[in-house]
Amino acid sequence: MFVGAANAVPAVVRYIVDGDTFSAGVKLQDDTVVSVRVRIRNVDTPEIHGECVDEIVAANVARDRLAELLPIDSVVELENVKDDKYLGRIDANVKDTRGRDVGRILIREKLGRAYSGGKRTSWCKQDKI
Repeated sequence: MFVGAANAVPAVVRYIVDGDTFSAGVKLQDDTVVSVRVRIRNVDTPEIHGECVDEIVAANVARDRLAELLPIDSVVELENVKDDKYLGRIDANVKDTRGRDVGRILIREKLGRAYSGGKRTSWCKQDKI
């Protein structure tokens, strides 16, 4: 559906899922609007249903920050859009309403870390729950 998109695709933020994923409405070429989950490319944030208290707390902070960066109903730009491994989700570089790379912001603010696929390392600093 989106594979190989060369230009930025505008999307309207519907809701925030977690620190690196949100739901958006995307208008296709025939003016059809589809709802899709967008996974922000090249960043990994802690999981909401994490393995320890530290991860869960950090996940909520990252999610709340993403909500600040991508307010509901704001129009963002999706670049380098590709299908994700999960059906109904895409991977994309995301620029906020000010043209800033959201993944880089999360990494710079230490709410996420650089990620290029593969096995993720643990966010836990203590024993798992």
